[in-house]
Amino acid sequence: MSRMRIVLGVSGASGAAIPLRILERLQEIEDVETHLVVSDAARRTLSHECGPGALGRLLAMATENHPIRDVGATIASGSFRTTGMIVAPCSMRTLAAIATGIADNLLVRAADVHLKERRRLILLARETPLHLGHLRNMCSVAEMGAVVMPPVPAFYHRPESVEAIVDHIAARTIDLLGLPIPPLAREWEG
Repeated sequence: MSRMRIVLGVSGASGAAIPLRILERLQEIEDVETHLVVSDAARRTLSHECGPGALGRLLAMATENHPIRDVGATIASGSFRTTGMIVAPCSMRTLAAIATGIADNLLVRAADVHLKERRRLILLARETPLHLGHLRNMCSVAEMGAVVMPPVPAFYHRPESVEAIVDHIAARTIDLLGLPIPPLAREWEG
């Protein structure tokens, strides 16, 4: 595999600006191929939070788009080698489906493949407050090898806008993929 293939799943939780910024940042990296799958709820959230053109912008940035119901797509197979997968944002419904292996759509199936193939899976779990079921599902996916990264803002770098917060979360998420590039997020200097 000469190009780094990254799967981006977008579920319907709040935080629709994050996958947009992740794809923008991934476009800046040489030899990255992106595979996008967007849930039906995410389509609605994207329009509500980022405007009616957001879904079109998201789809246009991806190398390849996969319909949520196409469980026979390339990203549904372990033989389709990838560098990793990000689910941003990751709704509690999607988290629960991943935790229990209920691969009833392509987003969850692709995440399941990443777990079974021991590939990097980063879940930007988005909900608050959390009940015990949410926490147990987070523990379950972490025990299976996923990285649970709630999109919590970091204030130590003193962001001056929502865009700065979103950019930092996107950069930290991409850094967690372990790509052979310099870190995108500014490092803490003490």
